[in-house]
Amino acid sequence: MEKLPVFGISPDKFKPLPAGIKETIKSTRQGETYWQDARRRLKQNKLAMLGLYTIIFIILLAIFGPVFSPYSYSDQFLDKQGLGPCKEFWFGTDTLGRDLFVRVLYGARISLAVGFVASLINLTVGVIYGGIAGLAGGKVDNIMMRIVDIFYSIPLILYVILLMVLIGPGLKSIFIALGLVYWMDMARIVRAQVLSLKEQEFVMAARVLGADSKRILFRHLIPNCIGPIIITISMNIPMAIFTEAFLSFLGLGVAVPMASWGVLASDALPAIRSYPHILFFPAMAISITMLAFNFLGDGLRDALDPRLRK
Repeated sequence: MEKLPVFGISPDKFKPLPAGIKETIKSTRQGETYWQDARRRLKQNKLAMLGLYTIIFIILLAIFGPVFSPYSYSDQFLDKQGLGPCKEFWFGTDTLGRDLFVRVLYGARISLAVGFVASLINLTVGVIYGGIAGLAGGKVDNIMMRIVDIFYSIPLILYVILLMVLIGPGLKSIFIALGLVYWMDMARIVRAQVLSLKEQEFVMAARVLGADSKRILFRHLIPNCIGPIIITISMNIPMAIFTEAFLSFLGLGVAVPMASWGVLASDALPAIRSYPHILFFPAMAISITMLAFNFLGDGLRDALDPRLRK
C-alpha cells in the first residue's frame, strides 16, 4: 500500500538520524540542577578554587605537620634563641629558643578550631533561632529580635573580660564568648530569608497537606535558605579566626605555653626590631588563611546566586 504524503511532504524526505546525533541531542536536553550549576561556576572561579585548595592544605598541615616534626611546641633550646630561618628550624626560633614552625602549626589548630566552632554555632543556634523568628512572625518575632538587638549592643570584649573573671583565661572562655555573639548575624539573615519564603506557594501547599510548623521549617524553608547560610558561614570563619587572634594578642586568649597565632604575634612584639621573623610568620599565616576564606566566600556567593545562573 502506497504511503500518502504527510502535510504535502513525501515520506521519502524523512530519514532516520545517525546514532551520534541522537546522543548529542539527548545530552543537550539534559539540564543542570541548581547545585550542579553552582559547582560548575565555582570551579570556573580560579580565586575561589585557590582559596579552597589553600584551606585544605592548611588544615592538613595543621593536623599532620606536628606529627612529623622532631620538636614539640614547648621544647626549648637555650643556646639557639632568636635564630633566623635555617635548615634545622624552617621558621627560626623565638626568644626562648622554641621552634617557630611547630608553634605556628599548633597555633593553626587552635585558630582553625575557633573558626569551625563559630561556624557550628551559626549552623545550630543562628539558623534555628532565625528560622523560628521568621516563621512565627508577629509578637514572637518582635520579642526574639529585640533580644538579639540587646546582645548585639554589648561589645564582644566585655563578654570575654567577664568570662575571664568567672572562668579564667583559656580556650574555653573564647568558645563561650563566640557562642554568645556569633550566631546573631546568621539569625538575622535566616529570618529575612524565611520571611520572604513563607508566603510562597510551596509553603501554602505544605500547610494544606497538613504539615506542621516544625516540618515546614526544617523540610521546606531552611533547605531553601542553604545558599545564604553557606555564604555566611564561609565569611564568618575568618572573622572568628581574626577575633581570636585579636583577643590573644591582647592577652585574653589561650594560656602559655599553648600557642595560637595571636599569642605568637603578641610574644613577638617586644622583640620585633631584633627578631622580625618571629612576628612575620604568624602574621603571614593569619593573612593567608583570611584571604583564602574570603576568596572562597566570594566564589560561593557568586556560584550560589540564582540571578547569575545561565
